[in-house]
Amino acid sequence: TTRLSPDSDTSLTVESVEDNPDGGCHIYRNGYYGSSIDVVEGILEVNIIQMTSIQMTESQAENSLVDFVVTCQGSLPTDVCTVVSDPTCQVSKSVVCDPVAISDECLLTIRRAFEEPGTYCINITLGDDTSQALASALISVNGGEST
Repeated sequence: TTRLSPDSDTSLTVESVEDNPDGGCHIYRNGYYGSSIDVVEGILEVNIIQMTSIQMTESQAENSLVDFVVTCQGSLPTDVCTVVSDPTCQVSKSVVCDPVAISDECLLTIRRAFEEPGTYCINITLGDDTSQALASALISVNGGEST
């Protein structure tokens, strides 16, 4: 059973009763339970502020490369994951996760390859030990050019 202690409104008295199968005796345990809560800020917001297609020569044109410039607010992330999906954001085509080392402000560039032209939904998730935040965008990749 659990009840509030009459001498303190912030303490919690915990009383437990256990049956002893050998003799039918009861064991009573009384005490106080205390706990603390740590509030962490976490990653509050992620924004994709720029998407740039990387121009390559004809011999390198097997994949289209796009750089995503991402900012965030709150605590600094330790990893980034990019999910590339169909235009409806329903069917995932690839997932890439990488550790990141940001020391001062949250501004990073993420380079991703696209095997074929088309329209894609991009979800970029920044995370740390206590939080995650997501930004999404629709991108059109046209054989080396993106819009």
